[in-house]
Amino acid sequence: MDARSVFGDVEFPPSDRDRWIALARKALAGASFEEKLVSHTDDGIRVEPLYERPAGAEFLARQNPNALWIMAQRIDDPDPVRANAQALAEIEQGATGLALVFDGAPNAFGYGLPGTPEVLDKVLDGVALNRTYLRIDVHPSSRAMADWLVAILTKRRVDPSRLNVSFGIDPAAIFAGTGRLRMSIEALQASMPQSLAHFFALGVPGVLLEADGRVLHNAGATEAQELGMMLAAAVAHLRLFEEARQALVYAAPHIGFSLSVDQDQFLSMAKIRALRKLWARVQQSCSIAPSPAVIHAETSYRMMTFKDPETNILRTTLAGFAAAVGGADSLSILPHTIAHGLPDAFARRIARNTQLIMANESNLGFVADPGSGSGAVEALTAELCEAAWREFQTIETEGGVLNSLARGNIQKRVMEARDRRVAEYREGQRALVGTTIYPAAQERPVAIIDAERHPTPTDGTVFCEPLPATRLDDLIGANA
Repeated sequence: MDARSVFGDVEFPPSDRDRWIALARKALAGASFEEKLVSHTDDGIRVEPLYERPAGAEFLARQNPNALWIMAQRIDDPDPVRANAQALAEIEQGATGLALVFDGAPNAFGYGLPGTPEVLDKVLDGVALNRTYLRIDVHPSSRAMADWLVAILTKRRVDPSRLNVSFGIDPAAIFAGTGRLRMSIEALQASMPQSLAHFFALGVPGVLLEADGRVLHNAGATEAQELGMMLAAAVAHLRLFEEARQALVYAAPHIGFSLSVDQDQFLSMAKIRALRKLWARVQQSCSIAPSPAVIHAETSYRMMTFKDPETNILRTTLAGFAAAVGGADSLSILPHTIAHGLPDAFARRIARNTQLIMANESNLGFVADPGSGSGAVEALTAELCEAAWREFQTIETEGGVLNSLARGNIQKRVMEARDRRVAEYREGQRALVGTTIYPAAQERPVAIIDAERHPTPTDGTVFCEPLPATRLDDLIGANA
């Protein structure tokens, strides 16, 4: 039905951007258009109030656009018996994957499973390994963890080829988060080719090495800084595969990515989409046919607040929405009470049900890459690509990701970005609902599991100042 049949002979004149801006300026009644309607990201990317439909939009869906993302529930309880009960309950209640976080991993946040083969066996007792996606975030040796998993598969007579597993190993992320390595950078680089060859010999499919940007994000990095380091880490992994005499065309699918998503849903969507484009560009530069990026998303730890923790449910819902429609292959939502300690069953259920509602009731996986063709999302994606590529090139000129970290270059840029953001919160230019504005008159008690919080691992050689995960409310002195 056209406008004429409804409104008679009335015709609407064609609209364009200039006409809209003129009307907007009139409505502002002299107030600044730039100050009121234009904003900027932490990377200085301009965010307009209105975008035109772009020409030549690109389709950037998850690895399998016909399937839902994997709903991976976090398992990080130091008690193996409780952790096993949690794992079985998560699968029974609808989760399709488990994210096993071991003590000392960059994203353990003070807890985590003890790193022994007996614990891994216990936690996975009763889990259908051939039907459950596994993420294993570790601080110990990647080679040992793979051996432990293969031993479990052999004992249970499970075909390794039927697994879907990501080992989450990223020496750069461990280095950035702890400032330490178990061996010197030179020794690590020399030993990794042998370890990679060992991985292939085990016949375990999935992601062997990962470029993990979460440690930078949670320390305060901008989106471009997070993407730039991930890209540099992925290129370092490609070099290791090459030194291990593994053909890059076969090695690339075994490199995965982990990133953080926060309450800025459009920017988080664009970040995931930008990563897909950037990884394709790297592979093309290496003269190999691009394989899709395998992307795991985790909701931001730095956005989680201690005060009024129920507001964290809204934040993680927005972040989870962004990951789902942005094309993440798997997603972990942090429980809303994580700032207080080890989350209990109720907080875990809220995190799990958030994903179940998005998948099964809101049907967010029904349309693959709904951001494709959106003027705002496409513009943010393109500009993030440019900013991240510049950061990647800077890291490469500094000798690669490990050398840049060892010299403190990446840390310096991240700290500068973090300090700028914190200053804006303290000066009232940004607001944290429930913390800096609209605080609750009375805080309600928060239930958590009684567990000892572990300090950052101190083994290995100190090379640089670490980038620990730090929440925004702590940085702005909300809990002082």
